[in-house]
Order: sequence, then C-alpha cells, then structure tokens
Amino acid sequence: QLQVVESGGGLVQPGGSLRLSCVFSGDDLQYYTVAWFRQAPEKAREGASVSCISTGGHTNYHDSVKGRFTISRDNAKNTVYLQMNSLKPEDTGIYYCAVDGAYSDPCLRMNYWGKGALVTVSS
Repeated sequence: QLQVVESGGGLVQPGGSLRLSCVFSGDDLQYYTVAWFRQAPEKAREGASVSCISTGGHTNYHDSVKGRFTISRDNAKNTVYLQMNSLKPEDTGIYYCAVDGAYSDPCLRMNYWGKGALVTVSS
C-alpha cells in the first residue's frame, strides 16, 4: 500500500526556518514526481503546488516562495524535503505532500496525498 507521511511542522517566529519531510512508502520514490501544496487557515487547499520536483530533479516554485523555499529529494531514503527560510505569517497553513502526477509548472493533479503538516508563523 502506497503511503505518504509528512513531518517537521511547528510554530516558528517570522524570519525563522523549518524543514518539512515527506516519506513515501510502498514503492520506490525515484519513479515519482513529488509536490507540496498549502492550505491557508479557513481556506481551501490550493490547487497549484507551492513547489514541485520531477524524477530528474527539475524544480519549480510558486512566486510567493521563490528564493525562500527549496525542495529536494533523497531517493535512497524515499524522502522529499521542503526547506523553508525567511518564513512570513502568510506562509501559515497546512502543508500537504503529494506523490505521482505529471510534472508541470506548477504541479496540479497528484494521486497520493499525506495528511498534512501544520506550519504556524507567528510572533
């Protein structure tokens, strides 16, 4: 059974950093595109990815996080990371990792989803 599990969320002050992890189990992650999506408080989950990484390592980012967030993958660990720096209050939300979809800019339709990790940026 394919499973996606996020971790690394938490409370951080503006300007701080967090690293989210996404662990994929049930198959070899190297064959899959992986993306992060965000759901702001009291809003629906965004349909376009915050960031996305292809099987070949190509990446893209939403304009609001360019220069601050970095997505990376460690296929040996079946894990994708989202390093988030210079965090802003507007970055607050639930971050979902999703696996298996066509790579595009942004990534849109994904097949396997985690339950999300809460990121709160507040002083």
